[in-house]
Amino acid sequence: METLKINITIDPALYTRNPENTELGKKIVSESIKMINELGFEAFTFKKLGVEIGSNESSIYRYFESKHVLLVYLISWYWLWIEYKLVFATNNVPISEQKLIFALEIITKRITEDNSVSFINEVLLNKVIIVESSKAYHTKDIDVENEKGYYKSYKRVVQRVSDIVLEVNPTFKFPHMLISTVIEGAHHQRYFSQHLPSLTDVIEGNNDVVNFYKNLVLNAIK
Repeated sequence: METLKINITIDPALYTRNPENTELGKKIVSESIKMINELGFEAFTFKKLGVEIGSNESSIYRYFESKHVLLVYLISWYWLWIEYKLVFATNNVPISEQKLIFALEIITKRITEDNSVSFINEVLLNKVIIVESSKAYHTKDIDVENEKGYYKSYKRVVQRVSDIVLEVNPTFKFPHMLISTVIEGAHHQRYFSQHLPSLTDVIEGNNDVVNFYKNLVLNAIK
């Protein structure tokens, strides 16, 4: 059976030339994910990326004005993909609490590769999001970038799940605070389990992160 291909539409403000329209653009995106994951964002440069993909550094600048904007593009792509999964998992689910459970699983579970998008490795991108995404918005330019809509895909995911929280309990006062804490906390716990295990109770092979946050949310909103 042929895999259904999905189309993730990125805001044009996040690129100079749409990378999805050319093979070089797709290569820039896919290889940058691999390199940021391997090297870290600080050590990653367009010069190194150009060497890796066999292209001039200047050709990369035709698509992205800086490595910071490229990172924001990757973050936006990731959260648009998560939003697609949220909509797919919760659409036509009539019981609000069950819908919330499905949503919490989507935003906290370990990521597996999705063959519906051929040039993006979601597993590696998730690792980049966990380790590097805060470097995109912990900057002095965050307010200007927020005005430009750089982080609206992330905010939409938080809004969608917050709305489901309010379906379950319309009087709960802190839905956005709760869901953004769940997302960032789940990322921290996965990072801690790999690098600082004494800060977490995650046991490899168990579904501890998902179960912890489902329990936390459902108890918090009672």
